Amino acid sequence: MAKKSAVNRNEMVKRLAKQYEAKRAALKATANNEALPLEDRFEARLKLAKLPRNSSKTRIRNRCQITGRPRAYYRKLKMSRIALRELGAAGHIPGLVKSSW
Repeated sequence: MAKKSAVNRNEMVKRLAKQYEAKRAALKATANNEALPLEDRFEARLKLAKLPRNSSKTRIRNRCQITGRPRAYYRKLKMSRIALRELGAAGHIPGLVKSSW
């Protein structure tokens, strides 16, 4: 199990990213629009820099929904390889067979 503080921090980052998503997209569109004057684009960059850092989508860490493990994460299954192996061995995942040779 991952530390509860790390899992909770990641949940807070997800919440902030969702909250500021529209505002961030609008400011980025303004800042990257080369048809606008340089002053307006610079002002949009300053406003973007004043937003909380944790509101950026790139700060979200994919974590296993069962254990909270941040590494060896399968996106389709939303779990780590270890949780997948344990559930597969217990027969809880249909069609998954543990291979042995």
